[in-house]
Amino acid sequence: MATLRVPDVVPSPRQDCERLRKAFQVVETPPGTTTCLNVVLCCSCILDSWLGLGTDEKAVIKVLGHRNASQRRIIGETYQQLYDKCLIDDLNAELSGDFRKAVILWIYDPPERDARLANEALNSRRKGVNELQVIVEIACASSPHHLIAVRQAYSILFDSSLEEDIISNVPMSLQKVLVSLVSSYRYDKNVVDSAIANSEAAKLYEVIKTKKLDHDDFLSILSTRNVFQLKETFLHYRKNFGNSIDEDILNCGKGNLESILKVAIWCIDSPEKHFAEVTRASIVGFGTDEDSLTRVIVTRAEIDMMKVKGEYFNTNKTSLDSAVIGDTSGDYQNFLMTLLGTNV
Repeated sequence: MATLRVPDVVPSPRQDCERLRKAFQVVETPPGTTTCLNVVLCCSCILDSWLGLGTDEKAVIKVLGHRNASQRRIIGETYQQLYDKCLIDDLNAELSGDFRKAVILWIYDPPERDARLANEALNSRRKGVNELQVIVEIACASSPHHLIAVRQAYSILFDSSLEEDIISNVPMSLQKVLVSLVSSYRYDKNVVDSAIANSEAAKLYEVIKTKKLDHDDFLSILSTRNVFQLKETFLHYRKNFGNSIDEDILNCGKGNLESILKVAIWCIDSPEKHFAEVTRASIVGFGTDEDSLTRVIVTRAEIDMMKVKGEYFNTNKTSLDSAVIGDTSGDYQNFLMTLLGTNV
């Protein structure tokens, strides 16, 4: 379940404008305006907040932090039409720090956002699990249709395929796994064959015993079977062999390959478990990993953040909301809390 709170989309445009005027405290509508669609008023609110001394960050949060992806896309298009200016460029100029990063990441259309996250990971100086798990999240914790859209967006943005850039930038030991995962197109219906799950659980067990985790049989099962089939396979694995498959993978070693495959298993079997762990790791210890924290909240707020919050609480015995409040501040905190469904 999502935590994003969007106003009811039932009122007439006039009623929506009146509500938005009150929420954003607009003083003037554009000269000559008699009727206003809500997306136009949203853009007017944002622009008005930038015309005085400084920026009214609260107004920006109230508009953009309560709109879903399609609504944000329309706001961006309308903003360009009205003012001949790019909304993202103005956000970049007017906001700052982690707040700016979070808002801009939120504004991007989800496939473009994930394509940019993948490219950033591939071009980072370090190529460890913390960086490359972004690619696994996109491949294994998203719908097949979204993965294809990300690959298309990546090619348009960077004049190269995601697969090509993985081969060019990732250590050879991880190339085969990551290319297999991002190249997959899983059937997205709940179709499960228990006999096949039992058979393939045995295949996975035999491969793991040999510690050849990039074996073709292993990767073929992991990258082609639908999510529901794989969950059934993982259940048979535990039932037949005593341990969960991710435990046996980690028993093979402590390298990046084992860690990446564990992330893949978690993202397929229980995405909320993975994202709760990424969030915990971003907060605990000295300092906060704002990029990871932002990524989890921004990318999951419209998907399953409620489940992530539940998993976080069950594992850490404290709420995710409390953890975010304790490790962030200011407009950045207010924006993240808005996406988490809290009134700020």
